[in-house]
Amino acid sequence: QVQLVESGGGLVQPGGSLGLSCAASGSIFSIYGMAWYRQAPGKQRELVAIITSEGSTKYVDSVKGRFTISRDNAKNTVYLQMNNLKPEDTAAYYCKADVRPDWRPTVYDYWGQGTQVTVSS
Repeated sequence: QVQLVESGGGLVQPGGSLGLSCAASGSIFSIYGMAWYRQAPGKQRELVAIITSEGSTKYVDSVKGRFTISRDNAKNTVYLQMNNLKPEDTAAYYCKADVRPDWRPTVYDYWGQGTQVTVSS
């Protein structure tokens, strides 16, 4: 079994910064893509940023230039640094990892429990 544990959410004023982290643990042979999603009340979950095992990144247009995704492969951890936060960034943020648990080639998606980010004055 694989667990993803997120941390770092909270309340911040507009223009402020927050950093999220998500650590994977358990039966892990290798981790491929890692990503952050978010879901605001009444809205669908959306992909915010994704990073490959080689470090290539992609972002949704609304966060480009403000958010940075990174990962530490030795620690099986993905990070999301969020700067210049806006009220519309308010959402529950979820990490996802594509994990190969053992020597077999099957890859599974695992999700974190979510962490709330609220941007408000």
